[in-house]
Amino acid sequence: MSIAPSGAQCYKSFTLKMSCLFFTEARISGVWKTMAPDLWLYGLVLLLPTESCRILCQATSKSKDTVMSRPHGVCEGVCKDSDAPCFQSCPPKSEGSMKFACKAKKWHKVTETCHTLNAMNMFEEDEELYSVQSTESTILLHDESRRKPQTITDMLMAKCPKDLSCIIRSIQKSPQMPGNIAMVVDLLHNISTVLTREVNEEKMRSYSTMANHILNSTSISNWTFIQDRNSSCVLLQSINSFASKLFVKDHLINISHVFIHTLGTSLSRDSRGRNFTFSMRINDSGDEVTGRVLLTTEDLQKVPSPSHVISIAFPTLGAILEASLLENMTVNGLVLSVILPKELKNISLMFEKISKAEGRKSQCVGWHSLESRWDQKACKLIQENSQQAVCRCWPNKWFSSFSILMSPDTLENPVLIYITYIGLGISICSLIICLFIEALVWSQVTKTEISYLRHLCIANIAATLLIADVWFIVASFLSGPISHYKGCVAATFFVHFFYLAVFFWMLAKALLILYGILIVFHTLPKSFLVASLFSVGYGCPLVIAVITLAVTEPGRGYLRPEACWLNWDMTKALLAFVVPALAIVVVNLITVTLVIIKTQRAAIGSSMFQEVRAIVRICKNIAILTPLLGLTWGFGIGTVIRGHSLVFHIIFSLLNALQGFFILMFGTILDPKIREALKSRVMSAKWASRASEDLSSEFSCNPTKGPS
Repeated sequence: MSIAPSGAQCYKSFTLKMSCLFFTEARISGVWKTMAPDLWLYGLVLLLPTESCRILCQATSKSKDTVMSRPHGVCEGVCKDSDAPCFQSCPPKSEGSMKFACKAKKWHKVTETCHTLNAMNMFEEDEELYSVQSTESTILLHDESRRKPQTITDMLMAKCPKDLSCIIRSIQKSPQMPGNIAMVVDLLHNISTVLTREVNEEKMRSYSTMANHILNSTSISNWTFIQDRNSSCVLLQSINSFASKLFVKDHLINISHVFIHTLGTSLSRDSRGRNFTFSMRINDSGDEVTGRVLLTTEDLQKVPSPSHVISIAFPTLGAILEASLLENMTVNGLVLSVILPKELKNISLMFEKISKAEGRKSQCVGWHSLESRWDQKACKLIQENSQQAVCRCWPNKWFSSFSILMSPDTLENPVLIYITYIGLGISICSLIICLFIEALVWSQVTKTEISYLRHLCIANIAATLLIADVWFIVASFLSGPISHYKGCVAATFFVHFFYLAVFFWMLAKALLILYGILIVFHTLPKSFLVASLFSVGYGCPLVIAVITLAVTEPGRGYLRPEACWLNWDMTKALLAFVVPALAIVVVNLITVTLVIIKTQRAAIGSSMFQEVRAIVRICKNIAILTPLLGLTWGFGIGTVIRGHSLVFHIIFSLLNALQGFFILMFGTILDPKIREALKSRVMSAKWASRASEDLSSEFSCNPTKGPS
C-alpha cells in the first residue's frame, strides 16, 4: 500500500517539500516525464516557502476530490445482461468508485472502492508527535525513502513503534465503507508481516482495536463489495499470525473488545486443566453467546514447560466470511482461534449455538487457511443438544480457527425423497379422480341435507389438498429465497393457505359429525350451515395466512433462508401453521373417539354377531375418518420426539404423501351410495349406448322408415 506524500507532510522538512510539489505538479499537468523538468522542479522548491507548499497540496487534494465526485454513469433503469459494467463516483469527501453489473435487467452493485482514509489524514490526529521530529530522524526517514517507497506501515513503525496507537483514533472515526475496510485489512496484514519479533501486550491491544473497528456487526454487508473477495481470509490469517508472536508473561493476558477478545496464559506440565471462556454479543443489541476452549490436565502433561496458549474469539467473523466469500453455509457460533504448542495434537471446544431452533444439527469445522474454506476434516462432533455443541478438533499449520455450521435437521435419505414425490404424484392423480367421481354422481348422492353437507366437505377437502400439493411441488422446484424471492413468497403463501384450508375443511367435517351426534332435536337452515362451513373452511385460513405475511414480511422474516417455507429461527412464523393444524388434529381425534363410543354403546347387550358387526363398523369408521380428518398428521409429533429415527420419517412421509389416495379409497370408492350411483350411471350409459346401436342398426336395415 504505497502512499504518495501529501499536504500534511509538506512542511516536515526540505526533502518532503520537494516530494510534495513533485507529486502535486504531476497530478495537475500530467507532464514532468523527463529529467529536465525534474531538475527545474527541485530548483523551484528552494524558492517556495513551507506554508505555500502546504496550501498547494491541499488545493490539489480538493481539486482531485472535485474531479472524482463527477459520476461516470447513471446506473439506473432497465439494462441488458450484455451491457458493459457501469461506474459511479463515491459520496462526497471520499475517493474511489462503485462498479455496477447488469443482472436480471437491473443494475446491481458488485464492488466498491470508496474510502476516506489515506496517508494524509490517517496521522492527522498525531500532528504534534511528528512535527517535533528531530533533524536526524527526518534525514534517516528521507534516506530510507530513497531506497524504497514509504508505506503507511513504515510511517506507523517510525512514529509509534512501541504501541502502534498513533492512528487508532483516525481509524475509529472513519466510516466502515468497503474501501476503508480494505485499507485497514491491508494495514493489519502488513503489520503482522513487518513485526517478526515478539509482540507486547500494548501492541496487541492497539492491533485488536483496529481489527475491532472493521469487525463491527454494522459493517458485515460492506464486506460483500470489497474488490478482493479474499480480504476476510487475509484478516483472519493476519490476526492469528500477529497473535502467535504475542509474548505471554506470568499473568493472564485479557484484551477484550466488542468484536474480538484475546486471552493468553502460560502453561507448565504441573498446571491443572484450563478453561478459556468467551461470552460475546453477535451484534450491538443481541444476546451473548458463549464459547469455551477446554484444556484437560491430561492434555497439559504433553506440553513442554514453559509454554503459552493464546485463544481469540470472533462473534461476527463467521458472518463476514460468509458474506465476502458468498458462502451459503451459516456459522452458528463464535469463531475460535487457538495458538497452541505443537505437542498439543487435539483440543476440545464448546460452542453455544446462535440459533437454538429445534430441528437443526451442527457440523464442527475448521478454517482451511490455504484453501479459504470450512473443512469438516479438522473436527469431530462429540456432543450436541439444542443449546450447544462440543467439538474435538486437531489444530495444525492449516487449521487454527474453528466453529460450527448450521444445517437443516433432515434425514438426507433418498428413500424419503422418492416417497414424497412418488406419493404426491399418486395423491394428485387420486384427488383428480375423486373430484371427477363426485361431479359425476353429485345429483344422486346429495338428495338429503346431511348427505349434501357431507359431500360438500369431501369435495372441498379434495380440491384444497390437490391445489396445496401442486403448490408444494412448485415451491420445492424453486432454488430458494436468494434467487427467487418473490416467487418463494407467493409459493409459501399459497402452500400455507391451502394446507390450512385442508385442515379447516377437515375441522368443518368433524363439526358436522358432532352436530349430527350431539344436536338431535334441533336443526339449522341449510343455507346457514353452508355459509358456516365455507367461513370455517376458507375464511379462517385466509385470515391466518394474511396476518402471518403482513406481520413477518416487512422485516424479511416470512421465509426460511434455505427454502421456500415459513421461517422459524427469526420470527417463528411456522407456528401459524403448526398450532392450528395440531389443534384441529386434537379436535378431530376427540370426534373420532365420540363416534367410537357411540358405535360401541349401540352394541352393548346385543348378540355376538351384532357385536362383531359393531367392531367391524368401528374399524371402518376409523379407516374412513382418519384420512378425512387429517389424523395422519399426528405422526409428525413422532418425528419431533424421535427426530433421528428414519422409521418415523418414512411413516409420516408415506401416510401424508398418499393422503389423496386414502381420501379416494375411504371417502369415495368405499362409500356404498357412491358405488351404487356409479353403477347406476354405468348401467344407464350402457343402456343409452345399446339403444343408440339398436336405433342405428334399424335405420341401416330400413332406410325409408322414419320416426313416427
